[in-house]
Amino acid sequence: MIVVKVGGSEGINYEAVAKDAAQLWKAGQRLILVHGGSSETNKIAEALGHPPQFLTHPGGLTSRLTDRKTLEIFEMVYCGLVNKRIVELLQREGVNAVGLSGLDGRIFEGKRKEAVKYLENGKIKIHRGDYTGSVEKVNTALLSLLLEAGYLPVLTPPAVSYQGEAINTDGDTAAAMLATAFKAEALLLLSNIPGLLANFPDESSLIREIPAARVNDPQYMSVAQGRMKKKVMGAVEAVQGGVGRVVFGDARIENPISAALAGAGTVVR
Repeated sequence: MIVVKVGGSEGINYEAVAKDAAQLWKAGQRLILVHGGSSETNKIAEALGHPPQFLTHPGGLTSRLTDRKTLEIFEMVYCGLVNKRIVELLQREGVNAVGLSGLDGRIFEGKRKEAVKYLENGKIKIHRGDYTGSVEKVNTALLSLLLEAGYLPVLTPPAVSYQGEAINTDGDTAAAMLATAFKAEALLLLSNIPGLLANFPDESSLIREIPAARVNDPQYMSVAQGRMKKKVMGAVEAVQGGVGRVVFGDARIENPISAALAGAGTVVR
């Protein structure tokens, strides 16, 4: 089993991802796709007159402020436009893909955050009423049923809270939880950069490997900025949880999944 998470930033070659996934699937590789959709969501939110807002948290990470209207736009883009685009591309390649959100069948389930801490003008403030949360459970039984029946699952946030509410959740974390639940051979996190860069955005400064036991060494964590820091820590947790390896790979190239499986990118093991 491999889990492939495809980011939602500009420049992603969804056609190449789908074609590569289809070739691997037809060759007998069990896989599940997870995807994002942040770039499209931002564009459509702007067009609908509800532009995105982001919170910066005390640890330096940022997250999308998700009120009910934002959640509805998020679902429209992630579960509708992007999910069905990928399913259609796989169907064209002869793969019977099924697109589902984490809300469906409680595939991704977790706790809704009651309050979110954020920084404003150097002060810590509390935001309430956010529809966000973290994935704590994965419905592997439902996904196994689909896989055994010959369907390729294509999954996306949102997740579902224990009270049955849709919650915006981090796609990389959800994919890591999924890979851990299946004890996957590999988790591939594909985006619009080739991996962890020592001197972002210089792509020639690619770091080829991060030993999970040495992730806190300065040459790794000191260069992991913003969301990449969370990705690296999540990758280490996945390896510690039984995933064979995690690869940060490039989703802009031809055969992006095969390239990442062959070690192109940054490998965490």
